[in-house]
Amino acid sequence: MKPSLLFSASALALMAISGCEAAPTETAAAIDSETADSPSEEADADTPAQDESWRILTAEWSGPYAGVPPFDAVEVSMFQPALESAIDSAREELDALTAQDAPATFDNTILVLEEGAAELDRVSTLFGIWSSNLSSPDVQAVQREMAPKLAAFRDEFYQNEALFERIDAIYNGDEYSTLNPEQQRLVWDYYTDFTRAGAGLDDADKARVAEINQALASLYTTFSNNLLHDEEAYVTWLTEDQLEGLPPSVVSAAKSAAASRDNEGGEYAILNTRSSMDPFLTFSDNRALREEVWRTYYDRGDNGDEYDNNAVIADIMKLRAERSELLGYDNYAAWALEKNVAGTPKAAMELMMKVWPAAKAKVSEEVAAMQAMADAEGADFEIAPWDYRYYAEKVRQAEYDFDSEAVKQYLQLENLREGMFWMAGELYGMEFTQIDDVPVFHEDVRVWEVTRDGEHLGLWYFDPYARAGKRSGAWMNAYRTQDNLDGFTTPIVSNNSNFVKVGEGEPVLISWDDATTLFHEFGHALHGLNSNVTYPSLAGTAVPRDYVEFPSQVHENWLPTREVLSNYALHVETGEPIPQELVDKIERAANARQGFDTTEYLASALVDMKLHTMTDFEGFDADTFERETLESLGMPEELPMRHRMPQFAHVFSGEGYAAGYYAYLWADTFSADAWEAFEEAGGPYDRETADAFGKWILSVGNTMSPSDAYMAFRGHAPDTNALMRDRGFPVPDESAGE
Repeated sequence: MKPSLLFSASALALMAISGCEAAPTETAAAIDSETADSPSEEADADTPAQDESWRILTAEWSGPYAGVPPFDAVEVSMFQPALESAIDSAREELDALTAQDAPATFDNTILVLEEGAAELDRVSTLFGIWSSNLSSPDVQAVQREMAPKLAAFRDEFYQNEALFERIDAIYNGDEYSTLNPEQQRLVWDYYTDFTRAGAGLDDADKARVAEINQALASLYTTFSNNLLHDEEAYVTWLTEDQLEGLPPSVVSAAKSAAASRDNEGGEYAILNTRSSMDPFLTFSDNRALREEVWRTYYDRGDNGDEYDNNAVIADIMKLRAERSELLGYDNYAAWALEKNVAGTPKAAMELMMKVWPAAKAKVSEEVAAMQAMADAEGADFEIAPWDYRYYAEKVRQAEYDFDSEAVKQYLQLENLREGMFWMAGELYGMEFTQIDDVPVFHEDVRVWEVTRDGEHLGLWYFDPYARAGKRSGAWMNAYRTQDNLDGFTTPIVSNNSNFVKVGEGEPVLISWDDATTLFHEFGHALHGLNSNVTYPSLAGTAVPRDYVEFPSQVHENWLPTREVLSNYALHVETGEPIPQELVDKIERAANARQGFDTTEYLASALVDMKLHTMTDFEGFDADTFERETLESLGMPEELPMRHRMPQFAHVFSGEGYAAGYYAYLWADTFSADAWEAFEEAGGPYDRETADAFGKWILSVGNTMSPSDAYMAFRGHAPDTNALMRDRGFPVPDESAGE
C-alpha cells in the first residue's frame, strides 16, 4: 500500500485546511460506500450499473516515475463520492487497527498509521489541487459539503479512545527506549498531537470540540470563497489615456489581463491581485486611479455586502477561543505555538518588538524623502498609502540611480527558472529534465524530472500563470512526500505562481521582488525534493511553521549572486547579461524600501498575535480591532498592514498561519544567520557548507528538533542580530538595559 499522511497529525490538520482554502461543489448525491463496495445480489438485472468512474481518484497512481497523479481523468463530479468512499475506507482501517488483541507496539500501531488511509490521501491531494488552481462554483459546492465531513473524520480519528490508549502505551511504555531517534520523534509527534486535539477530554467536551471543528471548517470555506469572489469580481478598466507612466511591460500585462476577461470593460485591465496591483501603484502617474486601485485591493472582503468577511472572522474567533479553553490553554496562540520553535506567544512578540521600532523609524526616513520629492514636484498633498510605492520608486531612482523597470528587462521568467535549476545543481547536484509523458491539470503546467547522479529523485511541476479560479499568491505543494518504508518513494512537488501571461511567443518579464519570490518558493520545493527520511509524516516540509520558511528564505540569497545574474539575467532584446554596474545598484538599493516591506509585514504579524492572545470575543468587530490595534502600535498612516483582516487568508481560511504569521520573521533569523555561514566559508557556492546545509536542514525533515538540526549545521543557535544586519537596521545594544 502506498504510504499515506492522512492519519498523521500534521496531514490531518492540512486536510482540514485544504478543504477550506480550496474550493468545493454541488454534485450528485454521494454513493453509499456499502452499496458501492458490494452491490445487492437482488438488484434488478435491468438497472444500469452504478457509475464508479470516481474510483480513479482513490486508486494507486500508475504510470512512470512510480506513479503520477491522474490529472487527465479528473472530473469535478467525482470528488464528493470519492472523498466519502475514502473516508469510509480509512474508518475501516482505523477500526481494524484498534480491534487488535495484541498489545500496542510501534509496528502494529504507529507503522500501520503511517501506511494507512492511502485512498483518502490521494483524493484529498487531487481535490486540494483543484480547489487552489481550478476553483469554480461546482468545486466550491463540493468544498462546502465536504469540509465539515473531513473535519468530523479528523475529530473521529483524534478522539478515538482506543487508538490514543495504544499510542500512549507506546510513548510511556518500555518499548519507547528501544526505538531509534527517528521512531521516537514520530511517536512523540503522534502523542503530542493527540493530546493537543483533546484526546484526554471527557465525552461531552470531545463532542463540543468536534462541533467547533466542523463549524470552523465551514467558516474557513466561506472566508476563502468570499475572498476569491472579491479578487475575481473587481477589475479596474483603463483607457488609452489612463496609461501615463506605465512601462511597456505593465501595459502589455494589462492588455493581456483584459483579453483574459474578454475585454468586457475595455482594452486594459488591472486585476484585483497583488501581481497586477503592485506594478500599477509603482508606476502610474494618475493619482486618482492609484487610489482607486489601492482601495479596491485593500477592501477585499470588506465591502459590506454578502461577501463581507468581518462577521465570519468574529464567528471564527469565538469558536477558536472556546476550543482553546476546552483544551486547557490560556488562549489560541498558546495552543498554536506549543510545537513551534518559538514555543510561546511571548517569545514571538519579543522578536517582533525588537524589529518593530527600527522598521517604523525606517518608514519615517522613507516618507520624508518621498515627501520632499513630491513637494519639489509641486504636489499639494501629503504622502498617502497609494503614493508610497510610486514615490519610493522615484526616490530609489534618484538616490541609487536604480530603475526597477530597467532591471526588469533582464528578468525573463524562463531564464530565471533555468537559473534556479543551475543553482540546485551547484548546491545539491540536482539535474532537471523537462518531460511530457505525464498528465497535467492545465495546459499551462509543465513538468521536469529531477535526478542526482543519474538516479531518479522526484518530479517538479511548474504552474506559473494567473487564471480564473486560481487563488492569488505563490506557493509550493507536495503531491507526494518522500519516505523509505518499502523502498525509496520519490517526492512529487509543485511551484505555483500568478504571473500575467503575455502574448504567444513573448517573454514574461517579472520584477526583482517577484524574482525573489520565485527563488523563495523554489526553496520550498528543494526542501521537499531533498528529503531523506523513513516515515512520511516526518518528510520534507513537515516541520514547525516558524522553521519551514527558513530554508526557502535562505534560497532567496542566491538570486543576486554574480554566477546566477551573469548567466541567466539576460536582456530581453539584446541577450546581453546584466551589467555589473546595474548589479551594484541592485545591491546598494537592496534595503531602499525595507521600512515599508518590514512594517507592512510586521503589522499583520502583530495584529495576528494580539488577536489570538485574546479570550473574549463578545461583540467583536474586526475592523474596529484592526484600527485600534494599529493605533496602539503607532502604525505609520502612510501604509497599510500587508494583509488586512478581512483578506488575511493565511489566518482565516484555515489554521496554517493563525497566530503564526510571525513565522516568516522567526525563520528569517535562521536564514540571515545561515547565509552568514556561507559568507564566512568564502562564498555562496562553498561545497562543504552546501553539503552541511543539505544534510542537516533539507534532508532531515522533522526527524529531529529543528533547533538541534540547526546547531548541527551552524555550531550555534541563530544570532538574531544577523537579521538586523541583513535588513540594514541598527543592531540594538544588548547591554543597554543591564
